[in-house]
Amino acid sequence: MKVTIFGSGYVGLVTGACLAEAGNHVICVDIDAAKVARLNAGEVPIHEPGLTALMQRNHASGRLEFTTDSARGVDHGLFQIIAVGTPPDEDGSADLRHVVDVARTVSAVPTGTVDFVTTIA
Repeated sequence: MKVTIFGSGYVGLVTGACLAEAGNHVICVDIDAAKVARLNAGEVPIHEPGLTALMQRNHASGRLEFTTDSARGVDHGLFQIIAVGTPPDEDGSADLRHVVDVARTVSAVPTGTVDFVTTIA
């Protein structure tokens, strides 16, 4: 199955690596180009036991990719998972600004685009 995850922090990276390990083709999209470059070089920016080997193995196999290209991510995934930060807002509630930004990005792709791309690929 093709899965896109927006965000490659603690939740997105671990989820992506685990889904890839289960045999899925996962693309993690992140706006931080430096982080994406590090991930593509095999560097894991967080500490989670076993994650480095899991991520590197699945990246090397081609089941786990990292990109800043949100359109590519939207076109890729049958499922779109939003795993971006929700830091506390001034009043203590979750700041959902980044979630809304990703939702707008995903919704901007015309309905049926993935079906069309799949039929011509």
